[in-house]
Amino acid sequence: MGELETQRERVPNPGGGEREVALAFLDFARHSVLKKLDGLDEEQVRRRLVVSDTTLLGLVRHLTDGERYWFGHVLTGDPTHAEVDFSMDLPASTSAAQVVADYRAAIVQSDRNLAALGFDDPTPVAHLWDDAPWTVRWVVAHMTSEVARHAGHADILREQIDQVTGR
Repeated sequence: MGELETQRERVPNPGGGEREVALAFLDFARHSVLKKLDGLDEEQVRRRLVVSDTTLLGLVRHLTDGERYWFGHVLTGDPTHAEVDFSMDLPASTSAAQVVADYRAAIVQSDRNLAALGFDDPTPVAHLWDDAPWTVRWVVAHMTSEVARHAGHADILREQIDQVTGR
């Protein structure tokens, strides 16, 4: 562990069953993404450092759409977020605080949706995706991998901004 690894945290070990472990790792990945914005100003969270124009704040906006689409539309059938665009672009008028608040609200709603469903239920989710039915377990695993992948992107962007590292 390097001296600059100030954001390092232990990985979760919640005990319990498969559902508790799966949701603990989903929460850990979500927290890891949000932590990358800690202590940065508006310019820094919007700074474009890679060819794809991905930014820390853009990642959070993208993940907000993911929460709403997968845990809202796909899992429960809520049509409200059926047409999200998963964009990382943000208008200058949208503050970092608003983007973070939207992500936190989406997580709260996702967790409510998950709490209402059986993790081990083999019944397909409410909305087919890619013309195939998926289970709650599959959606949780998919979203955990997506959030964790983007947390890795956020790690690299944060390190480029101020050399802070750690999960």
